[in-house]
Amino acid sequence: MTQFLTYLLLGIPIGCVYALMATGIVVTYKTSGVLNLAFGAQAYVSGCAFYVLRSPDRLGLPMPVAFVLAVLVLGPALGVLLDRALYRYLRTAPPVAKLVTSLGLLVAIPQILQLKLGSTPLTNPPGVASDSTIAVAGVNVSTNQVATMVITALAVAGLTLMFRHTSLGLQMRAVVESPRLTSLTGVDAARIGTIAWMLSSAFAGLAGVLLAPLFSQLSDIDYFTVLVAALAAAAFGRLTSVGLTLLGGVALGAAQKLLDGYAPSGSVFWTGMRGSLPFLSLILLLLFWPGLRQNRAAADPLAGVDPPPPPPAAATRDRRLTVATYAIAAVVIVGGSYVTYAVVDDFWLQLVTHGVILALVFLSITLITGIGGQLSLCQATFCAVGCFATAQLTDRTGMPVLVAACVAAAFTAVVGALVAIPALRLGGVYLALATLAFALMFENVIMPLEAVSGGSRAVRVPRPRFLGISFGDDRRFFLLSLAFLGLASLVVVLVREGTTGRFLHALRTSETAAASLGIDPARAKVTVFALSAAIAGFGGGLLATFNGAAGRTFYQAELNYFYGLVWLVLVITLGSQSAQAAINAGLSFFLFPRFLGLIPFLDQSTAQGVAFVLFGLGAITYAKFPEGIIESQTRRITGRLFPSSRATAEVAP
Repeated sequence: MTQFLTYLLLGIPIGCVYALMATGIVVTYKTSGVLNLAFGAQAYVSGCAFYVLRSPDRLGLPMPVAFVLAVLVLGPALGVLLDRALYRYLRTAPPVAKLVTSLGLLVAIPQILQLKLGSTPLTNPPGVASDSTIAVAGVNVSTNQVATMVITALAVAGLTLMFRHTSLGLQMRAVVESPRLTSLTGVDAARIGTIAWMLSSAFAGLAGVLLAPLFSQLSDIDYFTVLVAALAAAAFGRLTSVGLTLLGGVALGAAQKLLDGYAPSGSVFWTGMRGSLPFLSLILLLLFWPGLRQNRAAADPLAGVDPPPPPPAAATRDRRLTVATYAIAAVVIVGGSYVTYAVVDDFWLQLVTHGVILALVFLSITLITGIGGQLSLCQATFCAVGCFATAQLTDRTGMPVLVAACVAAAFTAVVGALVAIPALRLGGVYLALATLAFALMFENVIMPLEAVSGGSRAVRVPRPRFLGISFGDDRRFFLLSLAFLGLASLVVVLVREGTTGRFLHALRTSETAAASLGIDPARAKVTVFALSAAIAGFGGGLLATFNGAAGRTFYQAELNYFYGLVWLVLVITLGSQSAQAAINAGLSFFLFPRFLGLIPFLDQSTAQGVAFVLFGLGAITYAKFPEGIIESQTRRITGRLFPSSRATAEVAP
């Protein structure tokens, strides 16, 4: 019993940090309609600021001064910046646009901070109190942990009182329902929205400072992992109840500590499960917690006065421009392929080949998001499944690589369907959260298993042979990858133009109306999910054979869940419905940082960080250009060249 009480008391401070971050998420959602996945990045900013202000080898300021500056000054200031520069213009945007924008900030903010602080790790973060211990119910607890519990209780109590008993709390809830209607009653919706963002960002700063001492060094990845635990606590509170959110956070922290104490210590599986409890909890809550999915996103009653979105550029451009577009695309593809094959050196050849394979993987995002209308955050995980399946099949059975890649694609399609079937209960942001939790579960529980990734060794994967031709040479492999990219692009275009694509378009327009016409929503969604997973899985097989091996190191370097978020942001920014955008995104992911590295004052590491910042910030254009930058620029050119052109039925490639 004493041991149980020890684990319980040690878990409560961790749960309090979860609860603080979850409370900030709930505040943001209740007052702005934004499910802010960049909340962990905001907390990371304040955590790093507190470290720099407090650490003796940096500024060495007294704790109260450092706390006020990091939490009560920097936190709200960041909230004002995000509101005035960005979210103020997204208050009437769809929930998916807000989610994509927060994903872009999740990618960009930590990279901006790391460019500023440099590559030196920030080790041994200080806390808000000393490391001395006091006895609580016979258990030694540090004063820092006690301070965490006290601060959490006071912050949550104050927030609850504000929402329930002040006019400011009522006005905050009204603004998220309809800022325009609220303004008609005499309330300054812009000012209330700014206050709400200042408040939620202060909670982010508070959580960031209290969270820092839990780790040996400050890392944005650790903050994002804690964010997922906070999302589980927020889901327990149905994204509305501050009290239930506090209870959920504390319960999750205590349960995680109990699992740490009682789970077997020598098992790779249980080691992964101990760290994956928040992700598993999030999945189960999204699927089964009553009342959560019934909380629909707030719909502005005045949204009907907004003009309809502009038609795709492909529907308005002149036929001559369509022909010219195809001709120019053919010239660029043929010319670029020739230069890559016959002119560039081996280094640039490998970069372009890598980009071609990644473009094939990105077509899975075009399929599931652009055509299927589903926001999946686990496409990199499907790519990893195909990569490891191809490696294990060739290593254990001696199966030819291309055959193994096809079998791996079929297996990945089954995995995609299994993920999609329970996810059919969800939609919108809830589906995105479920797929993110699945990606984290895979990384922490499944990927480390020896039967999957080879354990401590990398599984060798040979280059393919086809029709007696060996593709061990990089230039031949480039042509093979290019052929597979063309085939995958054709599949995506055929799906978009075929029956399945038309069914999915009808479902995006109105699922109820589509079902009344005899369209089976479940069948269409599972089909597109499985097909997108198959394309990503086949791309993973090509990556394995191109790299020559597949293992944990390769996964962490190219296929972990964070890269999947960057991929999604990049594809959506350029255009999620266009195969052309997916190809441009794949090539840009590898080539753009290298081009930046050619600038004299940028080394390659800095150039990579700058590229990720630009990729992330590009997502903020989604609300204005939901069709993507490429489509919007095409429409602008169409308007200039053919101002009087009428809509046609042609569709761009």
